[in-house]
Amino acid sequence: MKKIVVLFLLLSTYAHAQLGKSMFTKDPIINLENFDKQRIYWGYFLGFSSFDFKTDFKTNPLPGKLIDVKGHSGFNVGLVGVLRLHEYVELRFEPGLYYASRTLTYSQFTNDRDGVREVKATYIDFPLMLKFSSLRTGNVRPYLLGGLSSTLNLSSNSKSKDDNLEQRFRVKPWTQNYTLGFGVDLYFEYFKFSPSIRGVFGLKDELIRDTDPNSPWTGNIQSMKTRALLINFTFH
Repeated sequence: MKKIVVLFLLLSTYAHAQLGKSMFTKDPIINLENFDKQRIYWGYFLGFSSFDFKTDFKTNPLPGKLIDVKGHSGFNVGLVGVLRLHEYVELRFEPGLYYASRTLTYSQFTNDRDGVREVKATYIDFPLMLKFSSLRTGNVRPYLLGGLSSTLNLSSNSKSKDDNLEQRFRVKPWTQNYTLGFGVDLYFEYFKFSPSIRGVFGLKDELIRDTDPNSPWTGNIQSMKTRALLINFTFH
């Protein structure tokens, strides 16, 4: 994920530098001067993500009974619909498809069959966001955003009767999250490019417990909630 963040910074810096060539001349060229006067407009996004779990326990686990969660880089794609509420405020609907993967390692086991769970997920996300933009300076406009979303996990295994005893890790199909982030609008001659970094925070416990209440995989877990870092590149 560090490489993705570095890529985000490099792309943003390069785009800013290219726009800066026209911004700081004697007669700067203002691209898409009337773009933000539209009441409604559309776009799409591509991006990368890293999903994790925030795990809370009923009792503090012993050193040999910890759970290590490792998130892997995933891919995002989706659409964007924008309703301008104010000169500096937008309501955004950004339905998207997210491919994610996590590796859970239970330290009390000595074999991979029992001690490792590969948790893959295909999410369909339905977020409503508010975007708060600053004053536009030349062809650059920073912004903050936040919102709530409902997310359907198509790979939840929620209907499976097997549990971790049969190597089946299960989570609830629907989750609710809130998102906070920041980014910058960069105005080019023919389109607006908006890279952003966002944090996603689950609001409710997602774990489906094993049949055995004393299960070594789920028995001591109070809650497992999604945490994610998203890097989105939006085009309008």
